[in-house]
Amino acid sequence: MNRQSYMEISKSNFRYNIEQIEKYVKGKKIMPIIKANGYGTHVNRCLELIEDFDIVGVACVSEAIDLRNLGYKGEIFVLNQPYMEDIENIIKYNVTVGVSDINFIRGLARTNKLVKVHIELETGMNRTGVQDKYLESFIDDIVKYPTVYVEGVYTHFSSADVDYEYTNRQIDIFNSGVELIKSKIDTINYVHCSASNGLLNFDVDTCNMVRAGIIMYGYPSSDTTLDKIDIKPIAKLKSKINYIKVIEKDESVSYGRRFTSNDRMTVATVGIGYADGVRRSLSNKGYVVIRDIKCPIIGSVCMDSFLVDVSKVKNVDVGDDVYIWDNEKITLEDIASIYDTINYEVLSGIGERVPRVFID
Repeated sequence: MNRQSYMEISKSNFRYNIEQIEKYVKGKKIMPIIKANGYGTHVNRCLELIEDFDIVGVACVSEAIDLRNLGYKGEIFVLNQPYMEDIENIIKYNVTVGVSDINFIRGLARTNKLVKVHIELETGMNRTGVQDKYLESFIDDIVKYPTVYVEGVYTHFSSADVDYEYTNRQIDIFNSGVELIKSKIDTINYVHCSASNGLLNFDVDTCNMVRAGIIMYGYPSSDTTLDKIDIKPIAKLKSKINYIKVIEKDESVSYGRRFTSNDRMTVATVGIGYADGVRRSLSNKGYVVIRDIKCPIIGSVCMDSFLVDVSKVKNVDVGDDVYIWDNEKITLEDIASIYDTINYEVLSGIGERVPRVFID
């Protein structure tokens, strides 16, 4: 570790969350989604946490390559339709890919190398996927290519946390598509449609696998998540005080003089900033936890640091731990609310120069 700011990752909490998801889905396989560097946690780089799964999910071929280069030997599934330029690496690194473009299928077939694919069905997300009106002709085309091994079928729900009626329509479309595919292709091993919200809110009999995302990392995927499953946050973002000073009444701090003191106060500098993912949105709005006390961020968050009013912290000192979120007094969702975004974005937005430290 080359910085005093780091993200602390609990391996025991991660394993606990997997156990809870396994209980919830009652025998269905789990595909852990470890894209975007494990939603920013770097769980994808801790092979002991993922090596026992049959298959893991990433977003793009480059993420699969990184995983292979780390030494991962298991099956890797790329969720998003790859590019033609990815084909060479798909073969080289033995990657399974989601497909919905017949021209891409033909590109795979021209290699004369066996490639595993999952057919993505469009059911209402309208992002990628084969539309139901084209599905039969798509199947008739894909079966022409014996080196393209259709191992799975999947889709993605757009609103599984807020619109049950729409999601049930998606499920009906998906089930019809799976039935048609299975009537023409007998190699289907994986059927999956549910990410975190889907697996919590819908039990789709057609599926034998779920794609666990944010809840695997211990954070709620919606307002009702924690009513349904007991999960533990795995990440805490920490830094340390690297400087302390006393300022007098009417002195300003940081860029733009956006904060001026009303009284004499003790101010601490914390060595992490917006280049690390601690956004300027926290300027004069956010808090941190120091010695179990919530302390306000004052002035503008800088690229590499920010300032905190520590006047209420007894015996505060350089080197004291600073929690940007500790999952208790300050949660990921508290920060997301200030950012006007979702917890996914806060977690995955922490920069690469922040080390991740795994603890038991």
